[in-house]
Amino acid sequence: MKISFNLSGSFFLVFAIAACHSTKKIQKVIASSKKDTVIAVTAITDDPHADSLKFISDVVAKVEKNKIDFKTFSAKMKVSYEGSDGKGSDLTAFLRIQADSIIWVSIVGPLNIEGVRILITPDSVKVLNKLNKELILRSKSYLQEIAKVPLDFKTVQDILIGNPIYLDSNNISFYRNEENGISLLSVGNLFKNYTTFNKNDFTIKHGKLDDVDVMRARTCDLSYQDYEKRDSISFSTYRKIAIAEKSKLDIEISFKQYNFNEALSFPFKVPKNYKKK
Repeated sequence: MKISFNLSGSFFLVFAIAACHSTKKIQKVIASSKKDTVIAVTAITDDPHADSLKFISDVVAKVEKNKIDFKTFSAKMKVSYEGSDGKGSDLTAFLRIQADSIIWVSIVGPLNIEGVRILITPDSVKVLNKLNKELILRSKSYLQEIAKVPLDFKTVQDILIGNPIYLDSNNISFYRNEENGISLLSVGNLFKNYTTFNKNDFTIKHGKLDDVDVMRARTCDLSYQDYEKRDSISFSTYRKIAIAEKSKLDIEISFKQYNFNEALSFPFKVPKNYKKK
């Protein structure tokens, strides 16, 4: 069984899934939705008499306040994915995070066999390929190499926890205040980011990333559902991600178990017969 690590995409989760995909490389991915979704936002507000700057400032403050702050996090996730060819698979991922210092992932495939174990720190990436008996040692730049965007430890951590990503709070171009949520549009160096927040608690409802470079046409849709509240933390237990560039990949993630702020270990023992790459 061969595992490929020649990957591109915009999220670490895609990297983890692809690491257990035994027969096929996942080629450039970020979603198949229309490229001009964000461009269609033309009104700063539905209420022309509102103080737009103050409204934006208040929303940004509430979004920042609502970010999940934690010391440790652990979870068991069921991950289902399907490519543009209609083929896919179901995987189980075990996740452990020490805030701002360690991300540990164990990917289990069919027959409950662990295929890959990953250890990420702010400075390095280590991948234990158990099926091919290989150890991959890379610097922090490896995340950017496989993603083709400035993907660092903090961004990966926010993706997994469910905090906003690539939302430049200092560069909000538009907003919409509607019955089903409040949306903010920011335009950065890489992406146009259109994120919708639930009105009642300012949790993320939907995110849409579009590549600023129209020649690349990368786009990504993220939906956050089934929030649960534990100890003042609102956490999305079901997420859908649609990502593509020339091809597409649809991912569904269900958090079956999760815990915050418990003592954790991060085992990563390398057998002597593993080859280094």
